[in-house]
Amino acid sequence: QAQLVESGGGSVQAGGSLRLSCVVSGLSFNWHSMGWFRQAPGKEREFVGSITRSGGYTYYADSVKGRFIISGDNAKNTVYLQMNSLKFEDTAVYYCAADLDLSGTYYLESKYDYWGQGTQVTVSS
Repeated sequence: QAQLVESGGGSVQAGGSLRLSCVVSGLSFNWHSMGWFRQAPGKEREFVGSITRSGGYTYYADSVKGRFIISGDNAKNTVYLQMNSLKFEDTAVYYCAADLDLSGTYYLESKYDYWGQGTQVTVSS
């Protein structure tokens, strides 16, 4: 019954911005961490960033640090990925994922229990 739904993807020119949303519903327990991952054509899925429910601590991949910001609104059960100064290399399908426990490493896919369907982000050079 758990569902994660991403939205906000689209096409932008390099240097532009997008904000992705991930709405979480149907979880029996509150999530511990919410991760953002992306997968470009021909590449493996990679970690983008994550946020903890408690404290709101954020972590980012080196490739996006300083450009992307993760935030959350617990009242709306929503996590956001604000993407600024977008580059062509950011083109990918972006996924959000929920982790319900304290196990695992934040940047590994195996840590997360539920995944969304993804939303496409295309950056034109």
